[in-house]
Amino acid sequence: MSTEAADKLRVDKWLWQARFFKTRTLAAAQVSAGHVRIDGTKAGKPAQTVAIGNVLTFTAGERVRVIQVDAIGTRRGPAPEAQELYTDLTPPEPPKAEKSVSQNPAYEGKGRPTKRDRRTMDLSKARNLE
Repeated sequence: MSTEAADKLRVDKWLWQARFFKTRTLAAAQVSAGHVRIDGTKAGKPAQTVAIGNVLTFTAGERVRVIQVDAIGTRRGPAPEAQELYTDLTPPEPPKAEKSVSQNPAYEGKGRPTKRDRRTMDLSKARNLE
């Protein structure tokens, strides 16, 4: 294999090897749909190449990921090996304020809510939505 070929890899194959997508087909679909950017420009085809130093921006799940390519892999290996291929530049998500059942004023939090407690909680939720 030439050194030029070892320095670049298809973007769909790299995303699959770095374990951002479960299958290469899913990675190719994201690229084809225009959801992947390489250094700020949309990657039009899954065959577009990435090299060391490129910054990829894409959505994985519900998060927007910003990744810098640090290495070109030779195989889809275990997760620790895949994490060595990139640096995650994604800003941390702000902490979500989880609203639990205990924060509901209609329920005191004494074990499992009774049917009456659940009805009261449902009513209070419906009133808050209106």
